Amino acid sequence: MQKYIMSFDAGTTSSRCILFDRQGQILSVAQKEFTQFFPHPGYVEHDATEIWDTQIAVAKEAMAKIGAEPSDIQAIGITNQRETTVVWDKRTGKPVYHAIVWQCRRTSEQCDKLRAEGFDKVIHAKTGLVLDAYFSATKLSWILDNVQGARDAAKNGDLLFGTIETWLIWNLTQGKVHITDYSNASRTMMFNISTMAWDDEILSRLDIPRAMLPTPMPSSCIYGYTDIFGAPIPISGAAGDQQCALFGQCCFDKGQAKNTYGTGCFLLMNIGDKPIFTKNGLVTTVAWGIDGKVQYALEGSVFVAGAAIKWLRDELQIIQKPSDCDVLAREVDDTAGCYVVPAFTGLGAPYWDQYARGCIVGLTRGVNKKHIVRATLESIAYQVDDILKLIESDSGISLTSLKVDGGASASNLLMQMQADFSGADVCRPSCLETTALGAAYLAGLAVGYWSNLDELKHNMSVEKTFCPAISREDAKAKTDMWHKAVKCSFGWAK
Repeated sequence: MQKYIMSFDAGTTSSRCILFDRQGQILSVAQKEFTQFFPHPGYVEHDATEIWDTQIAVAKEAMAKIGAEPSDIQAIGITNQRETTVVWDKRTGKPVYHAIVWQCRRTSEQCDKLRAEGFDKVIHAKTGLVLDAYFSATKLSWILDNVQGARDAAKNGDLLFGTIETWLIWNLTQGKVHITDYSNASRTMMFNISTMAWDDEILSRLDIPRAMLPTPMPSSCIYGYTDIFGAPIPISGAAGDQQCALFGQCCFDKGQAKNTYGTGCFLLMNIGDKPIFTKNGLVTTVAWGIDGKVQYALEGSVFVAGAAIKWLRDELQIIQKPSDCDVLAREVDDTAGCYVVPAFTGLGAPYWDQYARGCIVGLTRGVNKKHIVRATLESIAYQVDDILKLIESDSGISLTSLKVDGGASASNLLMQMQADFSGADVCRPSCLETTALGAAYLAGLAVGYWSNLDELKHNMSVEKTFCPAISREDAKAKTDMWHKAVKCSFGWAK
């Protein structure tokens, strides 16, 4: 009888469930979108109860598609949108407010005040994070301050906090288990990544009762069991989506890195068993905890990647679908000296200019839409290369390989550009669902479905490897011009 690992992929816009077999192959997929709430400019919320309902619905659908019984499911692993904050009443099981999503900027002013006090240095030294409204801590503080009766209820021990995996596990176990994994804890801005514990100084400054926080645990271990599907199934793996993608790509060794090409890009490099704190805006994060050991990663983000392709389609209307980019860009040999800098919402690392804005430079009479499309593709690869070089310089670790996933990684031309500019082989796996696969691997290892990391590596199948095809001198000349173009975008919105 075939046995499966069930992976919950609790994303930002949808709940998905994927069933994997021992070879890491996908046997069944189900997906359902849920509602996005935007009550005020800059505010983004979800209904946590709707997330729970849709997640269980797609799990049952995925099982039904292949006739899987509860006894066929060996374990459940969970990967989730990170930083999104849920607070609920443990007596009723109901959230006291909508989940505040990682994208939400409502606590920016609170972060500014903490920064003015110099508390950003405390945050960075202990959590590895940049003080920002992106992370969970100030979202939690906002709920306690703005929901009537919430702070008193929290102090009385009646409220619980969690990110999405915590909320799902609590519901799966009918309130018996209140935990988070180390990787998700490290994204809350309350977790000391050196001591692997909630930090009393941060909790005190933000007036957050420790009693409402989940117990931090490794990313691969049995947290509890659920009988919601009709028979007991262990819940034995959890990690944030980007960390799961790193694990699913089998980046188990120091120096291995993955980049996820989505709306933006998330680039993580495994830096080994000791955290490295940088000064250039990179985030130090827990990658995972497994077998009594913790692995760390450096993370850098590109704000605009796939979003630039959507801009070509929706605003400029020079393509009809994303795949048109490759077709048009291949019709010209280069960009005719044109550079697109997609700084639509400012620039992140290594520039950190929130007032930068997008620009097209180097225009001449000979530039046409094909050159602009090619320059837009190149801009994605240049931005990723900037992050890669920053991670290498800050960590002192040389890149050994770049593994890729996400929608835009399907572009052969973009992947070749990435290899050319970065001077490293770019490996695209056969299975691009690496986030859900990582959660499945973490869960399966904990219950012996897979015996060790070597078995997971054996499952790894590379669909295509892109090798650098230009000289390092030519690559440097191109990236030097890119850096010159980027400077044209600086400070535009001031």
